[in-house]
Amino acid sequence: MRALIKLIIISMTFLSCKDDTAKKVYKPDSSGNINNLLVVVDNDLWNTSVGDAIRNQIGAEVYGLPQVEPQFDLRQVPPVVFSDFVRMNRTVLKIQHSNESDIKFYTDPYASPQKMAVVSGPTQQALKALIEQNAPRIIQAFKKVELEEKQRRIKKSLFNSSALKATLGINLNLSSVYRIAKKEDDFFWIRRDTKTGIISLLAYSVPFQDFETLDLFSQRVIQLRDSVAKQHIPGPTQGNFMTTEMAYTPFSKLTEIADTKVLETRSLWKVEGAFMSGPFINYSFLDQKNNRILVLEGFVYAPSEAKRDYIFELESIIKSITIQ
Repeated sequence: MRALIKLIIISMTFLSCKDDTAKKVYKPDSSGNINNLLVVVDNDLWNTSVGDAIRNQIGAEVYGLPQVEPQFDLRQVPPVVFSDFVRMNRTVLKIQHSNESDIKFYTDPYASPQKMAVVSGPTQQALKALIEQNAPRIIQAFKKVELEEKQRRIKKSLFNSSALKATLGINLNLSSVYRIAKKEDDFFWIRRDTKTGIISLLAYSVPFQDFETLDLFSQRVIQLRDSVAKQHIPGPTQGNFMTTEMAYTPFSKLTEIADTKVLETRSLWKVEGAFMSGPFINYSFLDQKNNRILVLEGFVYAPSEAKRDYIFELESIIKSITIQ
């Protein structure tokens, strides 16, 4: 009898596993370039204030670049076209008329990974208001998916970051196309070439300091980066060096990465005495556990090239950090 009961239990467990497997829905891989957003909206609405709100809010320019570049490359299609392979785009913003005003987010509705935001409203005015009010949420949701996708692609061929781990106690996921251009004590300059220039990542640390206000911390970050750049990042001729372009106001915000408070700063750099400049993104980690401020900064020099995706690549690398 016990043997029979045991057999029945095993059979039921097996059938239950089969049922769970049968319930799984396997989604095709999503597609699309990084930061390419599919906008599903009627052509008539696209040419009204609703379309303007999408372009001005969701497609707003990225702060800290020397030329105007949008957050996303927007590709509009009418709902009738939204089928088959068109549905495979990784990020989708859908605008539709409805009796009630609402915004909903969907994860992997047609492909994986995928994020879709659906904005519904009874009138153009209602749709426009919803887009403007919820633009930060929409952008954040799409950026999270794009960041993870960029990090996934980077992992396909990784740079050996053992030197960073041994010296600074950190792990970073970089593509193997990067190389260490300079290492002095606990300072690293890691870079890769582009068609016309270079993408660079700096990594170093300084003793920990407490800052009473965010403004004081922001000022200290600029002072520190200018001091380090003058010492380690020379210009094309003797006496030239990198510095912050103070004609462009740096944008700073306090955030958290790897369970550590971080000040993120975006602005422009230039080389004193030379016609060289570009964008930078600086993350200064308040690493109290190791009694230091850990700095990871990416900067781009790429004349005649768009720079948004280069800065986004550096952001993806820096946000992959783990701290020992």
